[in-house]
Amino acid sequence: MHLACSGFRGHIICYFSAKFHEMNREPKLLHGLIPIVFLILFLTLNVLYFGDDTLSGANQIALLLASTIGSIIAIRLGYKWQHIRNIIVKTIGSAMPSMLILMLIGALAGTWMLSGVVPTLIYYGLKILHPKIFLFATVVICALVSLATGSSWSTVATIGVALLGIGNALGYNHAIIAGAVVSGAYFGDKMSPLSDTTNLAPAMAGTDLFTHVKYMTITTIPSLLITLIIFLFIGIGYEPQGAVDLMSTLSTLSSTFNITPWLLLVPIFLIVVIVKRMPPLPSIMFGTLMGGVFALIFQPHIIEQVSGVTGNYAEAGYIAVMKSMYGKVSINSGDPQMNELLTTRGMAGMMNTIWLIMTAMIFGGVMESAGLLVKITEAIIRFAKSTASLVASVVASCLFFNVTASDQYISIVVPGRMFAKTFRKRGYKPELLSRTLEDSGTVTSVLIPWNTCGATQAAVLGVPTFSYAPYAFFNIISPFMSVFIATIGFKIRRYSPEEMQSILVEDDQKQEVDVKFEP
Repeated sequence: MHLACSGFRGHIICYFSAKFHEMNREPKLLHGLIPIVFLILFLTLNVLYFGDDTLSGANQIALLLASTIGSIIAIRLGYKWQHIRNIIVKTIGSAMPSMLILMLIGALAGTWMLSGVVPTLIYYGLKILHPKIFLFATVVICALVSLATGSSWSTVATIGVALLGIGNALGYNHAIIAGAVVSGAYFGDKMSPLSDTTNLAPAMAGTDLFTHVKYMTITTIPSLLITLIIFLFIGIGYEPQGAVDLMSTLSTLSSTFNITPWLLLVPIFLIVVIVKRMPPLPSIMFGTLMGGVFALIFQPHIIEQVSGVTGNYAEAGYIAVMKSMYGKVSINSGDPQMNELLTTRGMAGMMNTIWLIMTAMIFGGVMESAGLLVKITEAIIRFAKSTASLVASVVASCLFFNVTASDQYISIVVPGRMFAKTFRKRGYKPELLSRTLEDSGTVTSVLIPWNTCGATQAAVLGVPTFSYAPYAFFNIISPFMSVFIATIGFKIRRYSPEEMQSILVEDDQKQEVDVKFEP
């Protein structure tokens, strides 16, 4: 060694060799916990000092400050800033479709209000839905639509928004309505073969789609039934606060808008194109443009009111449709309470949420760049001895990634990769892991305000995440149901001794190949 380091050239070689070995040191558990602790501290201070206004910037800055602390730790571990930056850009890129969808949902909400689509849905809904079964019906309707479309986001942004308006008109607390909408929408998102997460979870665990869906019914159906029972009892015993006169509401809607069944073609067409597997972005843009066209046809007086232009309908139509897509539009019905219901914010109303998603992805990228998140979850696995504790470890890991990485897909992919080999070695079939990933990763994402799902649904519904989260019973019950079923050992699928022997031989052969070709 001393001979190799002799001379100027030898010193240079040894210097860079030493630096190379110093780089990318293995992080410790403490390294991963420090940014998390600071993030929790910042978020707690935000709630204390900013109250309900934390999403206007305080939480975004908290995520950036925690990201800065994580970056310092990563650099101290030997990671170059260019590497950290590249991972950040990659994680932001993974969330870009969500942000684009969110902007288009803002535009869709605007044109659907301008055209009278949402008021028409509210009008007919008030005539059909009885107040006592409204919450129960909301869960069922959202579950069926989401099951058919495979998209909780589209369900919430369309049917969910309409049901929220109906519930408000019936006098229900908006947080309870939002909880029912989210519960139903995420049941369909979790169970539909058309859903991306329903396809992602079995792919990460190593099983097929239909085995995964069938096995999920063991935990998902009981969770849904309990949710329906809870909402049924709330509806029967609930005395709506500030309930308005239904006849007065119906009269106000019909006098403000041209209410016609023809407007129902817009949501019907949108659901059809989603079921036909048209990608989300073109689908929502299609629904947005249809809303604008139907506004020009059916609501000329609303067009003139919003645009402020009379005598030139082409100019008025262009201005009104554009304003509804990008900015705040408030339609005057003569009733202050109804005016609040008939207000949309367009794309501009989604900017705080998009900002939140971007900063959340920055934090997730920093934590991923140095392996800080993985280090924390590795510590969890050590305590998983029984079936119940192993399933609980997956649940905790998925929740952890939903909180820290702020992304539903990361909360499925990373724990799926981490636990797949452990489940396999312990003799559990992969559908147990895939089911647990969905029971926890998919459904809890919407309960976290800075997660892409939680931030999006809060923005779309206009209800803070922490307000509706206590009433999203399906999402709360699902992870507990997963652990409970594992605890009682109900239909826990294991490999037979013959299958395990084959798996061990296969793993040994693969390990030999990996060693042989290791550079």
